[in-house]
Amino acid sequence: MSARAAPSSTQVADLWRERPRSRFVRVSLGLVTLLLLGSWFVGDFSLSDTFSAQRSENLGRFLSEVRPWPLRERLADGTMRDKPWDWGVFATWSGERLSDGVSDRDTAGGLESARGTLAISVLAIVLASLASLVFCWFAARNVASPQPFAPTGVTPSARHRWAWRVVVGGTRLLLVLQRSLPEYVLAFLLLAMLQTAAWPAVLALAIHNSGILGRLNAEIIENVDARPLVALRALGASRTKIALVGIAPAMLPRFLTYFFYRWETCVREATVLGILGMASLGWLIDEAQVSGYKYDEMMFFIGLGVAIVLLGDLISAIARGIVRRAS
Repeated sequence: MSARAAPSSTQVADLWRERPRSRFVRVSLGLVTLLLLGSWFVGDFSLSDTFSAQRSENLGRFLSEVRPWPLRERLADGTMRDKPWDWGVFATWSGERLSDGVSDRDTAGGLESARGTLAISVLAIVLASLASLVFCWFAARNVASPQPFAPTGVTPSARHRWAWRVVVGGTRLLLVLQRSLPEYVLAFLLLAMLQTAAWPAVLALAIHNSGILGRLNAEIIENVDARPLVALRALGASRTKIALVGIAPAMLPRFLTYFFYRWETCVREATVLGILGMASLGWLIDEAQVSGYKYDEMMFFIGLGVAIVLLGDLISAIARGIVRRAS
């Protein structure tokens, strides 16, 4: 049996000319291009300012000041130069930042603030997930209906149809409102009402992320294969049994994916919310800036936040692998 001949350049060119064309795709690309151009001119962006000599000088100074202070020295003329790298000096400096926080400031240590950031993010994402697991069933159109997964030919009354449409529309509107509230603004308002350190951050993140997870979980439910669910309904299964036996196991892998993804977001947002005075890494980052732009300490605390996110990504991969093997 002879091997199939490789297509010639002429055949490839003919296939390219005969490819399916979509007017919708072309119009969409054109609109995106116009939107980018319009944003560029309306926003008054300038590349000349970005790559100016002053910007280059600022970047060089920033990169030099990221190096830990004990590994730099001041010369007689006032300029700074780098000392040879010493891992022992770096370890001692890092340990001081973990235990004492920002130098010359009365602050919590980096380790304590990292625990606070982790605690805020975990509590917020757990509350958000619990709330979303309540809302998602009422936002999913295939479940929140008069006769979910009923055989064809079953026609509910107009009153029941409108009642369930109100339920679905009201729940989706609530989820939109939750997503539209920025965490920083919501935390600022809650801080004025509650006058506590951590709970405003927890509630702000929980409210915002429950809106996101509620909508995502509703989309998962609506995209579940309906054939097994119709069979369960034909056997007499109720709405609750269909949800627990037919839908919940199928949605679990994607639910975990979204859960851990939003948890990583909560870690980042909990860091930012520390600027409001809450016990997290953001407070130390803000203190390092206020006490004289200590970029070395700022980057150290930012690195702690990155480490927490990487830990969450590792845990997420392990959990999703276990679920895949079990299913």
